[in-house]
Amino acid sequence: MTLLPLETLLVATLVLLLGRWVNRQIPLLSHYNIPDPITGGLLFAVGMLISGELSSFSLEFDSTLKPVLLLAFFAAVGLSANLSLLKQGGKRLLMFVLVLIPFLLLQNLTGLLIAWGLDMHPLMGLIGGSITLVGGHGTGAAYAERFAEVNNIQSIMELAMTGATLGLVLGGICGGPLAQWLIKRHQLAGSDGQAAATYISSDATEAAPIKAGNLIPVLAAVLIAVLAGSWLANLVSGGPVTLPSFLWCLLLGVAIRNGGHLIGLRFNDAAIDMLSSLTLALFLAITMMALNLASVASLAGPLLLILLGQLLVVLIYGGLLVYRAVGRDYESAVMSAAFCGFAMGATATAIANMQAITQKYGPAPQAFLVVPLVGAFLIDLLNALVLTGYLSLPWVGG
Repeated sequence: MTLLPLETLLVATLVLLLGRWVNRQIPLLSHYNIPDPITGGLLFAVGMLISGELSSFSLEFDSTLKPVLLLAFFAAVGLSANLSLLKQGGKRLLMFVLVLIPFLLLQNLTGLLIAWGLDMHPLMGLIGGSITLVGGHGTGAAYAERFAEVNNIQSIMELAMTGATLGLVLGGICGGPLAQWLIKRHQLAGSDGQAAATYISSDATEAAPIKAGNLIPVLAAVLIAVLAGSWLANLVSGGPVTLPSFLWCLLLGVAIRNGGHLIGLRFNDAAIDMLSSLTLALFLAITMMALNLASVASLAGPLLLILLGQLLVVLIYGGLLVYRAVGRDYESAVMSAAFCGFAMGATATAIANMQAITQKYGPAPQAFLVVPLVGAFLIDLLNALVLTGYLSLPWVGG
């Protein structure tokens, strides 16, 4: 049975509701920031697997909306990039960005070496690298679709979603212990007082409420970025180095947001966040619904070995390099915990790690300024550029 686009969209929304309900009922899932579409979609895929084993019933979903939702998400990410805020982070932000760049190169090199040692396709090393770990589910799904079409790698989508989900859990587990070890080893003094969660929520109270009047300009800008980005991707597709469509959409989103300031154009950040969250959630729900879990079982073991190798690299890099690069103080230890969230999971995991530390040792206001700025768009942009370089190598992307 094949569902039409609107029917597929309806099932996706029901999957989101299921995931939200289950995450609320099981605190462990919400603690590690497992996204609602991942939880709901995985349960749905399990249900379809069982149904297929017990009967001949199966569902196929129309994928017409998937690429549009994905491009819209990255366009909205670019639209959230207010470059004027970067100067507020100062030297600590600059050093955090500079220390992330060689890590992205190292993480992908680690994935490639382990994949080579396990006699796997080199692209599996990138899937077990910054594509799913730093990039998360959205970037993982984007590249997985590309690898499935161009390189004909079987079960690549299932492995990408599995890797991104396990990365969220591992990133949430390792950040807190690393920061506590740094604090005790270097006898760092945290300030007692209110938890930093109060600090990061203060911006939300200043944002204007979402209304049709401030949502429509955001939607228009996102659609412009999607259409223009797709056109540019097709225009330069024959070049020696091709950028994926979603990167063009992200860059155009950045240009629209910051170029619009010159003519007095303003966008509501809450509306941007809502649209990016909605498009990514629906994309992931549709992706997860169609997973063939049986086909991923044979490669799950090697993928786990890659992730464990990456976890070791993250702990060493965070404890030795990140901590020293961003200041060697209490704020640096908190940012090292956030780095673990970035490197293995997502921005939400990074912030959750910081909250866990600051609730125990006291606020870290600079860390809570720098990390969201980097996570909002810089990390995705840097990751895409690094991956483009790796994929241009003939022995990797050929």
